[in-house]
Amino acid sequence: MKRLAILASGSGSNAEKIMEYFQNSPKAEVVLVASNKPDAFVLQRAEKFKVPTFTFTRKEMDAGILLEKLQAEKVDWVILAGFLLKIPDALIHVYSNKMINIHPALLPNYGGKGMYGMHVHEAVKAAGDKQTGITIHLVNEHYDEGKIIFQAATPISPEDTPEMIAQKVHALEHRYYPEVIESLID
Repeated sequence: MKRLAILASGSGSNAEKIMEYFQNSPKAEVVLVASNKPDAFVLQRAEKFKVPTFTFTRKEMDAGILLEKLQAEKVDWVILAGFLLKIPDALIHVYSNKMINIHPALLPNYGGKGMYGMHVHEAVKAAGDKQTGITIHLVNEHYDEGKIIFQAATPISPEDTPEMIAQKVHALEHRYYPEVIESLID
């Protein structure tokens, strides 16, 4: 049984879908939800699934406190679900090819520092793109540049607002992220 940790900074709708998906799985279990924000709603979602939580500051993460916690919990895979801080190189090294992120666009478009959440959807709208989607990728030392594992697209129309685009992208995230995680950890 693989042990998963989820890192999230906000609401945690993807984290909830992952916890729900793996709650009775013979393959994996979510053993920790960690956040850099002590008031992040994802922590309440974790309580609903009786998953232990852990909060930390950027300084603590950079000092190795998060890595120590992950190792103490014997975490096999680290799943990013709306986690907004840059991961320290030491943590990436320990979880090389075992750390996954989801991005709300079809990378390499609309990736990089500052490109998250509504910023991405607003950029897609401003560009007049005819489609957008999700990218699930391994995490490396650079924002949104790790090896792409999976992409799914959805059409968008000129009438779609950034909020409507966000809804379409969330539907893809919730549909595919847990399944792709399961396929990787096998």
